[in-house]
Amino acid sequence: MADRITYLLVDGENIDATLGNSILGRRPHPDERPRWDRLLTFTQETWGQSAKGLFFLNASSGLPMSFVQALRALGYTPVPLSGTAEEKVVDIAIQRTLEALHARTDDVMLVSHDGDFLETVTPLIDGTRRVGLIAFEEFRNAGFQQLVHQGMEFFDLEHDTRAFNAPLPRLRIIPIAEFDPAQFLQ
Repeated sequence: MADRITYLLVDGENIDATLGNSILGRRPHPDERPRWDRLLTFTQETWGQSAKGLFFLNASSGLPMSFVQALRALGYTPVPLSGTAEEKVVDIAIQRTLEALHARTDDVMLVSHDGDFLETVTPLIDGTRRVGLIAFEEFRNAGFQQLVHQGMEFFDLEHDTRAFNAPLPRLRIIPIAEFDPAQFLQ
C-alpha cells in the first residue's frame, strides 16, 4: 500500500535502563547509546516504506530540551509526558498508542523489552499488517517469543539495526551461519 507507514514507537527509558543496568553495569555515556537516526532508517529500509518515529519521554521532572531538539532534528516526534511518581507514563502512553493503532491499517515497530506491552501489541498481529520488535534478544520479555511464533518480526537492537558505534559487551548465542572465528582470535 503506497500510503501505509510504519509507526516506530520508542520506549527510550527501557532501552537506556537495559543498556545501563544489564549490559554496561553503569549509566551509559552519550556515545554508548543507540544512534536513534539509524533505527528510523533501519525501519524504513527493512519494510520499504516511510516511518514515523514517536519517542516517548517521561518529562515529569522537566523537559530535556537539548535531547528533544536532537530527536526532532533526527526526524522523530518527541512525546513528552508527565504524571505522578506511581504512574509509568511512558508505558501508559505506548499502550494507548498501540490500542489506537488497532483502528488503523499501519504497521508498527516497537522498541522495548517490556512485557507490559504484550496485551496491547498482540491484537495487532492479525495478518493484515507487519508488527516488529526491536530489542536486545537476551533481555526481551519472554512473552514476546510466542508473538514471534504468531508472526511478529524480531530485530536485535545492536546486530540487526547497527545502531551502535562500537560493539557492546554482550554474551549472545551466535547462529552458526553468522559465526566468525576472527572475532575470537584477536
